[in-house]
Order: sequence, then structure tokens, then C-alpha cells
Amino acid sequence: MNLKEVVGINLKYYRYKTGLSQEKFYTNLGLNPKYLASVERGRENISIDYIEDLAVKLGVSTYDLVTYHEDRVIRKKRIDEKVHVNS
Repeated sequence: MNLKEVVGINLKYYRYKTGLSQEKFYTNLGLNPKYLASVERGRENISIDYIEDLAVKLGVSTYDLVTYHEDRVIRKKRIDEKVHVNS
């Protein structure tokens, strides 16, 4: 697993905790939802500055965004499916 995938897993985890769609979640944070959808999929290179900005807006540490946590892997594809996310 590479760092792009880890950041994507963590972003998706924090978004799923809110129950919002990608568009609504990232728009509410004042961020680009299309770009961050690609980041969530592990397809986009993301700068350190952007990771720091995301961490501030999410209220988490940059460490939380770049560290793999097995319990944060979301296996469902749709937001409207029932998903248990650890708090």
C-alpha cells in the first residue's frame, strides 16, 4: 500500500463518519470535491501543504491522515449503505 492510498482511506473514513456525500462533505469544507474524490481513490498525488490544510479543516493531525489504520478501511461503495464506522 502506498501513501496515496493511505491518505485516501483516511479521508474516506472521516467523510463516512459524517454520513455526507463526497460533494457535500468537501464543499462544506471549502475544498474541491472532484479532486478529493480522486484522492480518496488513491489516484491523485496530494501535496504536503494540502494534507496539512485538510488536517486543519478536519480537526485531526497530519499524522492521522498519513498513517494506515486497518479499522478505518471502508469496504462499502455507496454512502447510503449501512456502514459501521468506529468513532
